[in-house]
This record gives sequence, structure tokens and C-alpha cells, in this order.
Amino acid sequence: MIPDRCTFCKGTLHEGKSEFMARVGDEVIIIKDVPAYICDRCGEAYYTADISRRIDVVMRDAHLGKIQCRPIAAGEVELVI
Repeated sequence: MIPDRCTFCKGTLHEGKSEFMARVGDEVIIIKDVPAYICDRCGEAYYTADISRRIDVVMRDAHLGKIQCRPIAAGEVELVI
């Protein structure tokens, strides 16, 4: 169940699309155009149970090497404190 308000900033959620990003080993997987409810204040994305299951399938297949991802340029920086 999707809440009416963002649990972080209490902004209003609206239907839209987002990108889901996760690390798989040394790679970062980005799933584009994921249907989501997006906070109008902070941009936090909320996914329905069905969309979450679909994301899980894509991530499982990525972990198993069953899908081929298009490479993109990216950089990684460590914050030193």
C-alpha cells in the first residue's frame, strides 16, 4: 500500500516515472522509466508491490548474468571525512 504523503518530508505523492539504481558487484544497474509515486518535495520514489516484484526479477537476472545491460559512463567517489 502506498501512503498519501512522503514518510520523509510529508510532501504529496504523484504518479510518475523514476530510475531505480542499485549496485550489483562492481557494477551499478539502472532501471529506467519505472512507474512510481514520487514526492513533490524531496523526489523520493515509492513503488507498488507489483513494481517491486518486477524490479526484484530484473535485479535477480542481473546478478545471474541473464540480462545484458548497456554500459554507461559513470564515476565513483569516496567521501573522506
